[in-house]
Amino acid sequence: MNARIAAVEELEHRIGHTFADRDLLERALTHASVGDGAREVRHNERLEFLGDRVLNLCAAERLMALDPDAREGEMSRRLASLVNYHACARAAERVGLPAALRLSASATKVGARKSDAVLGDACEALIAALYIDGGLDTARAFFERFWAEEFPHVDAPRAKDPKTQLQEWVQGRGLPLPAYEVVAREGPAHAPVFTIEVRVQGLEPERGEGGSRQSAEKAAAQAMLIKREGHE
Repeated sequence: MNARIAAVEELEHRIGHTFADRDLLERALTHASVGDGAREVRHNERLEFLGDRVLNLCAAERLMALDPDAREGEMSRRLASLVNYHACARAAERVGLPAALRLSASATKVGARKSDAVLGDACEALIAALYIDGGLDTARAFFERFWAEEFPHVDAPRAKDPKTQLQEWVQGRGLPLPAYEVVAREGPAHAPVFTIEVRVQGLEPERGEGGSRQSAEKAAAQAMLIKREGHE
């Protein structure tokens, strides 16, 4: 038995679910890089889409059950700490998903098997596969087991960047996510200055500048957070 087949069997053993649809499981474990060649390969990107929604449902259900009196904004903050690619990657490690993944040789060479983004996506795809193959109860059982270590930390104080703070604020009010747009890029290629505009429904746009797009987005988000304080 080769190492990957053994890893897939161990994965099913840890989950406690044997897939009736083996092709579905293989698709959940197949990274898009495997399809880079001429041969068509069904990979896990579509399953990620469904898995993200199932994961959000399972997490929201659990949070409401744990704290029936929590406010919507508080639950949204807790949900964000449970449903992100870092948390998904940690769950993937717990279940033994890295060894079971199908990756191209080039993706493996650059360290994709240890990437939080790759592992997080694969974990969401696996949740979708469990939902399709075994139903919501099976997906829920997976979540409750492999996210158990995350729950003690949902209220832990953490330094959050302005973009995260702004996103949590709008989500807590049921608003669309902030929209960021580059409105100017000046300076030489080796030392650019970006100007970013951020828009939030119901508020006037704000701008920020920085030496990278990311830093300019954070500056714009910080400016919007300051404006937000005047509307609360």
